[in-house]
Amino acid sequence: MRIDVISIFPEYFAPLSVSLMGKARERGILDIQLHQLRDWAHDVHRTVDDTPYGGGPGMVMKPEVWGEAIDAVCGGGTPRLIVPTPSGRRFTQSVALEYAAEPWLLFAPARYEGIDSRVMVEYAARLRVDEVSIGDYVLAGGEAAVLVMVEAVARLLPGVLGNANSVTDDSFAPGSMENLLEGPVFTKPPEWRGHEVPEILLSGHHGKIARWRRDEALRRTQLKRPELLPDVHDLDKADRQALEALDPGQA
Repeated sequence: MRIDVISIFPEYFAPLSVSLMGKARERGILDIQLHQLRDWAHDVHRTVDDTPYGGGPGMVMKPEVWGEAIDAVCGGGTPRLIVPTPSGRRFTQSVALEYAAEPWLLFAPARYEGIDSRVMVEYAARLRVDEVSIGDYVLAGGEAAVLVMVEAVARLLPGVLGNANSVTDDSFAPGSMENLLEGPVFTKPPEWRGHEVPEILLSGHHGKIARWRRDEALRRTQLKRPELLPDVHDLDKADRQALEALDPGQA
């Protein structure tokens, strides 16, 4: 997969050179190219923003600078253009899977009050343009959101994770556990500071372990994110019994 990022702070993306992302780049699974937006600003100060029409606080990023940058990076190609913004569509695991199927993503993280809205209108005529939000809060800039999305997408690519089953077991992953939070996990030693690993996990009984994990996922979802449960369409009798057994006073 090719990923391009245009930003006034390309150094912000140093984490993409370490851990799983760095290894994926070394193996050629990910081709991540970082671009300095100011390279397409032509005045002596390399200005990328100006005051907003209609007044108001803050500055708005200039359309001509972004236009030249996007044209140059695209080079006639057609990446999917992703613009992080609090007013965009919500980024979810399903969206990450959608993006993971793309051969080329171009991220345009803004600063200040955002990018002149004409840029999205201009490129929507020739590219697929997504304005995307990673949550109901405001950041100083879109770079952190890009890091979140790139990692969420890249780990879904074949060969990035050491164990491909890790993806299917994720919270929010499509399949039998869709919309259920992942339950608690444990490793050695079996006892630590008086806390013991649940006995069922030491039993070697795979069927019972699977049932326990399912019950714990249901329990955790009910307690922490109950709004997700109505969208779980594959609840069987055992699932419903597990939910009914929960103490409604738990938190």
